[in-house]
Amino acid sequence: MKKKDLLYILALIGCITLLLFLPTGFEREQPPFLSLLKVTVEKVDHSELHTHGVTQSGTQRVTVRILEGTHKGKTAIAENYLIGKLEIDKVYDPGDIALATVKHRNGRILAVTLHDHYRIHIECILFGAFFISIILIAGKTGARAVLTFVFTAIFLWKVLFPAFLRGWDPIWVSVAAMTILSAVIIFGVAGFERKGAVAFGGTIGGILVTCGLSLLFGSFFNLPGAVRPFSETLLHTGFPGMNIERLFLAGIFIASSGAVMDVGMDISASMNELFEKKVRLTFHDRFRSGMAVGKAVIGTMTTTLLLAYTGGYTAMFMVYMANGTPIVQMLNIQYIAAEMLHTLVGSFGLVTVAPLTALFGAVMFSPHTR
Repeated sequence: MKKKDLLYILALIGCITLLLFLPTGFEREQPPFLSLLKVTVEKVDHSELHTHGVTQSGTQRVTVRILEGTHKGKTAIAENYLIGKLEIDKVYDPGDIALATVKHRNGRILAVTLHDHYRIHIECILFGAFFISIILIAGKTGARAVLTFVFTAIFLWKVLFPAFLRGWDPIWVSVAAMTILSAVIIFGVAGFERKGAVAFGGTIGGILVTCGLSLLFGSFFNLPGAVRPFSETLLHTGFPGMNIERLFLAGIFIASSGAVMDVGMDISASMNELFEKKVRLTFHDRFRSGMAVGKAVIGTMTTTLLLAYTGGYTAMFMVYMANGTPIVQMLNIQYIAAEMLHTLVGSFGLVTVAPLTALFGAVMFSPHTR
């Protein structure tokens, strides 16, 4: 491993450590009489539940045993309220593990509020298996990819989201954040070589184009920022001045930036192979080689964006189709129009990153710069 790559990895580990201890500014300490604990469901009582077709409403009385903390081993009764909405309601069965808030005072349990089924241990296993598979398949590059993955996740949670909550402009914050993340990810995977520089240049160009198109076409589509889930909830939780329209537009190029990086890296890596094999090509031929790779990648990546963005709305499309909604009316619905804006603007970013990366590569991979 080259010295500069080792220094980069150590610096990245240091940044991850610092971010882990960096407060977001929005932490809230639990009062001393409340504890967030794991509990196991021992018995359930459905006598006060009422079934309405495929939904249930009413109260499910749940007997739970606390699995940790000072009250470990104690049992208590929790009431689980169902409102008849499948996407919100949770129904518990004996043997389930749940996360609950336990209210206590003077050694006595006063109340237990069930939040949801406990899934953290399964999520940790899945993350671990994912990271191990990357390292086994990709070796050192996979290890660097794991570090950049972890850094990206923590950066979003500790830096980007708090910046939005503080009222900073979502567009400019997102551009700055995606620039930082693109540099960390690309140079972390490709190293501080020409390949990384070319991929980074093309990626930034694609992100800026996507940002500009988001602002341009977002105004024409006349979409409210509340078209995204929880946007309106955000306004009612102490942030009435939040500009959810610009937050929605920022989300468009944030979501497409990963695909833009992929295209930039694919083109740069291919051109770098020719450069390393000392294939002597003219500027025009180098550009055409980069574009040939870009065309192939764009052909599949745009469809990938379409599937990724619309996959979460499969049930909604089926509802409108089942009701016989005309296609013109369907495409004009704001939720579907938002997905169209997402997909098409993101695809524009992919289209533009190809010639930009090929152009940078044609300059950087010149035989005269060896």
